[in-house]
Amino acid sequence: MGSARKAKQDEFYTQLSDIEKELKHYTKHFEGKTVLCNCDDPRVSNFFHFFSYNFEKLKLKKLITTCYKNQDTDLFSTHEAEKGVYLVYEGDKNGNRVPDPTEIGVHEFDGDGDFRSEECIALLKEADIVVTNPPFSLFREYVQQLIDHGKKFLIIGNHNAITYKETFALIKANEIWLGYSHPVAFVVPDHYEQRSVRSWRDDNGTNWRSLGNACWYTNLDIAKRHEELILFKSYSPEHYPTYDNYEAIEVGKFADIPMDYDYSMGVPVTFLEHHNPEQFEILGITDRGNEWGLKTREYKRADVPNPGDLNRRAAIKTDKTYKATYARLLIRKIK
Repeated sequence: MGSARKAKQDEFYTQLSDIEKELKHYTKHFEGKTVLCNCDDPRVSNFFHFFSYNFEKLKLKKLITTCYKNQDTDLFSTHEAEKGVYLVYEGDKNGNRVPDPTEIGVHEFDGDGDFRSEECIALLKEADIVVTNPPFSLFREYVQQLIDHGKKFLIIGNHNAITYKETFALIKANEIWLGYSHPVAFVVPDHYEQRSVRSWRDDNGTNWRSLGNACWYTNLDIAKRHEELILFKSYSPEHYPTYDNYEAIEVGKFADIPMDYDYSMGVPVTFLEHHNPEQFEILGITDRGNEWGLKTREYKRADVPNPGDLNRRAAIKTDKTYKATYARLLIRKIK
C-alpha cells in the first residue's frame, strides 16, 4: 500500500464476499438510513451491488453512490470524461425486489465527482452512513472529512494507518476503531504491472493483488467492543521486562496481558482487534510517545551507535546492549 500511495495506484476494488463478511455485523445500524458510497463506480461497484440487493432487508431509506469522472460502464475509471456521475436508489418499485435499471436514478455532476468537491460534500451532508474503499493515498484527508461532518462510516484502509498521527489520535480518543475482518484480494486495473509477490491473473485474465495489511475502520458500535479479554497470566519481572525509555512493561502478545498488573503496558498493535474501551485505556503509542509525554529518555550516540530505532520505539536494556521492540500500544487497565 505504501508503494501504491507513492505511485497513486489507488484503484483496488473490493470483493463482494469481503463486503458481506464485514457488513453482517452492522445490520442494526442501517434501518431508515441513507447510505453513501462516494469512492465507487456505482454501476459496477460491489458496494452498490450489496446495498441495492439488500435494500429492503436492511430497511434503507436511500442509497447514493458516486463515480469520479468516468462515465463508461466498465470496472475502472479511465478518467477520460470530465464529469462524474452519481446514482440514487430508493428501493424496489415493481415488487420483484431487484434493483432494475429503470428504478435507479442516474445523475451527472457539473464537476468531476471528486469526494472533496462541493457537489459530493452536499451528498455527504445528506447521508447518515458512508461505506466504501477510499483511495489509499488520500486516507488521512478522507477520514478527516468524515469526522469534520460528523458522519458514521465503515471504510477499508491500510492497517499501518493506525500509526498515522491523525488516525491514532482518533483511536486514542475512542472516535474510530477496527472492524472484524481483513480483506485480502482486490481486483486492480489491467494496466497495473505484475509484482513478484501478491500479484496474479486468474483464468479470465483479471488482474489481482493481495494486500496482507488491509482492514476495516469504523465508528459504528459493534459487539466486540464490549467483549472483555479473558486474562489468565500472572505478572513477574522476569517474564515482563520494563522498558528503558518508558514507564511500562513489555507484553509481547496481547494474550499474555497479566491479570494482576494495574500499571502501564506495551502491547502489539494487533491488540486493537480486541480492544474493549471499558476494560483498557489507550495511553499512546511508542512511535509517537513524545506527543503524550510518555517517553522518559532520548538516546544519543554516546549511548548506542544508532539511536534512531530506539528513539522511535520502546527499548529493553540487556546486559550488553539495547533491544528495540516493534511499535507498541501503551495501555492500562481501567479499574
